[in-house]
Amino acid sequence: MLQTPKSLQSYTNFLNPPHIQELPTSSSFPTTKQCCKFSRRELTIQSNSLLLLLFGSQSLNPFQMSNAQAEEQSWTDTKTKEEQVENLNTASSCTSKSLTKRAFLDISIDGQPVGRIIVGLYGNDAPVGVATFSDIVSGSAGISYRRKEFVKIMPSYVQHGGVRSYGVDAEMAKRTGITSTVENLVEEWEKMEEKCGAGTKNLAGSVSIVVRDPSKPPPKLKLVARKGKLEIDQEEVGTAPNGTEFVIANKDSPELDASALVVGKVLEGMEVVERIGQVQTVKENTTSPYFRVAKLIGDKRAVVAERGFNRPYSKVVVTNCGLLE
Repeated sequence: MLQTPKSLQSYTNFLNPPHIQELPTSSSFPTTKQCCKFSRRELTIQSNSLLLLLFGSQSLNPFQMSNAQAEEQSWTDTKTKEEQVENLNTASSCTSKSLTKRAFLDISIDGQPVGRIIVGLYGNDAPVGVATFSDIVSGSAGISYRRKEFVKIMPSYVQHGGVRSYGVDAEMAKRTGITSTVENLVEEWEKMEEKCGAGTKNLAGSVSIVVRDPSKPPPKLKLVARKGKLEIDQEEVGTAPNGTEFVIANKDSPELDASALVVGKVLEGMEVVERIGQVQTVKENTTSPYFRVAKLIGDKRAVVAERGFNRPYSKVVVTNCGLLE
């Protein structure tokens, strides 16, 4: 009798698997159908509740975020308004200054009178500068602007030479203490810069005292023999302003803000200032490469040449000056 191969037996078992006995279902274990049996009404109520919870959780956070953003925006707007009010107050205090004194300057060009300039002075805002200008204008300091010339005429302002830093005027200024107030003028200029901040201070019609020279080159180093030893010394190039030169702006002159302290404004006689501005002057030569190199290395010839730039060909003089009651 032929035996069935093992491979055929396994194939037969695969086609006819042995009978698996079903386990009895106990009544203590409910079927899936029994556990998940809900009515349509209950399903509808539960689904609606879930939807409400879902929508509520999604809409709550944006609502809270919108409140936070609104509070932050409100705080930012309030801060901005406070800064704007502060800036307006500062700007108004720098532009709307009270006049305490009046001075006059009689001007002549080549010996011909051209008119009078009346200047109002800000004694409360620039007390040191106004005191210096008033003392020189009135002559109470022993020196005066009388018979002194305008030395520079620019497109936007004219500059008076003030009191000379040498000779009799310098000796008199030293005795009366005028030259010792330069540091005080610089301090007052620094306070004004800090108070008013950005913005043009030397507006059209402003009268200012020149207190510093930002273009002045640094001291020049040189070797000096002292007591048989070589030492390094510093030589000043050019001269710093002595606190007596003043400028009158016929246009807004922001370039003066770095060097001039505003002490007043022209009340009458702007046509005289414009007449001075029309005088022919020596042309600048600052674009020359030779001048640039000489100025950079502190060559005295460049300093002397620069003093002649924009100098009027005509003689523009203050023939008389003083304070008005």
